[in-house]
Amino acid sequence: MAAADTNLPDVHAEVSAVFARYEDALVNNRVEVLDELFWDSPHTVRYGAAEDLYGIDEIRAFRTARSPVGLARTLHRTVITTHGRDCATAMTEFRREGSPRLGRQSQTWVRFPQGWRVVAAHVSLIDLSPAVPAPPSVPSHVRQEPT
Repeated sequence: MAAADTNLPDVHAEVSAVFARYEDALVNNRVEVLDELFWDSPHTVRYGAAEDLYGIDEIRAFRTARSPVGLARTLHRTVITTHGRDCATAMTEFRREGSPRLGRQSQTWVRFPQGWRVVAAHVSLIDLSPAVPAPPSVPSHVRQEPT
C-alpha cells in the first residue's frame, strides 16, 4: 500500500461517521448498535479497562450486563487513520466528569460487505493524580545489599 492510500478523503469520512455512530451508541447504551458495529466473529477481541473479551459472544455478554449509568464522556485527541479502502484505526482519549483518570481507546476497523466493523479494541485508564516520586536510581556499578 502506498502512502497515497492513507486517509483517502471518502474513506476517512466513512470511518469518521461510523466512529461517531459508535460513540453515540456507547454513551447512550444502545447495545444493539454496539453489537452491530463489532465483527460477528469468535476472532474479535476487546480488552477493556477491567476485562479481556475474546469473541463476539463474550463481548455481547459484557455489553448486555454493563450498567448504563455513567457512560457519558468527552473525547480528546481523536485520531482516525485509514489504510487503503478497507482498514482503519481510531484512537482517542476520553474523560468522564469527576474522574481523575484519563481513558484511552483504540479500535481497528475493517470494511466487510455489511459495512465497517470493529475487529479489535482496547480501553485503558491511567491515573492523573500526582505521581509518587521514583526512588533515586542507583548506578549499575553500585551493588545494593538486601535490607
